[in-house]
Amino acid sequence: MKADQFADQIISWYRKNKRELPWRESRNPYHIWLSEVILQQTRVDQGMPYYFRFIEKFKTIRDLAKADERDVLRVWQGLGYYSRARNLHKCAKIIISKHQGEFPSTYVDLLKLPGVGPYTAAAIASFAFKEKAAVVDGNVYRVLSRVFGIEDDIASGKGQKVFQEKANELISEIYPDDYNQGIMEFGALHCTPKKPKCSECIFGIECFARENNRQTDLPVKTKKTKVRKRYFNYLVVQLEEKLLLTERTEKDIWQGLYDFPLVESDRLLDLDDLLKNDFSEFFSHAEEVEISKDYKHILSHQQIYARFFELKLKKKASINFNQLINREFFTRSKVLELPKPVLISAYLNESVID
Repeated sequence: MKADQFADQIISWYRKNKRELPWRESRNPYHIWLSEVILQQTRVDQGMPYYFRFIEKFKTIRDLAKADERDVLRVWQGLGYYSRARNLHKCAKIIISKHQGEFPSTYVDLLKLPGVGPYTAAAIASFAFKEKAAVVDGNVYRVLSRVFGIEDDIASGKGQKVFQEKANELISEIYPDDYNQGIMEFGALHCTPKKPKCSECIFGIECFARENNRQTDLPVKTKKTKVRKRYFNYLVVQLEEKLLLTERTEKDIWQGLYDFPLVESDRLLDLDDLLKNDFSEFFSHAEEVEISKDYKHILSHQQIYARFFELKLKKKASINFNQLINREFFTRSKVLELPKPVLISAYLNESVID
């Protein structure tokens, strides 16, 4: 099949079948960039409320650049992959300081921005500026591998290069924006991972996968992601009407978010185990100790198992709180305002702590 024939069919299908999404009605690179960053690792229905939330809170890229990182993380809370939010904020500052508030208009220059990889750069360049820059994401891998019978491993550098070259060959010269949107939309709605609509496909005759019954085999991805199990034992320390929280500063999950003092272990601990660690002083000043139910929180590469030990301290507890580095007591209302992992929010929503 010729490149222009493939592109024309994709564009024609897209214009008839596309979803009406707010960022598709705009050439504003700020809106397009926001949507692309939010939708990385996030479904459209899940990401849509966050897009509107960001646009409402940070109406322009200048507003985003001037914001406190804590506020950015708070609006992002629940989307996961918090490095995306930090890069979003960092990128906004660079666009203001080095580009006078204007987005670079070429793929090459967009790639120089923090957090902007080849896919995002191609999306912004084509959607906002109509540059002929081909996007390659999971949907594109699937469509190209099935239609053209490409069996290179998409997890390998060689395979990714093969697919990028094929995408560059196929993209429309005149309508790169509609083509890029179209091939991703076709993969998302029609050429789906598990139940592709082969009986009503625009490539019914040409498709390699359909002709050879290879839909479930393509694309090829051999690398398996190892899932790590972690066990978090949280101390929920309450002094009068305040709770002790800590800001996560390590280069780990949830950096920049707030959770409770934590003991990580190779299993969920019981009360006797916790009395043997550095937090034992808290227990000696507690008038009440309760243990929560167990929680499970699933991330892309990790499974978090958590248990919360609720300690209500005596009003005149003589703990040296000055030694609590990166930890601070907050009122319940302030706790609700802080950026927190979804796991912590889920616990607070069910907690009986005053």
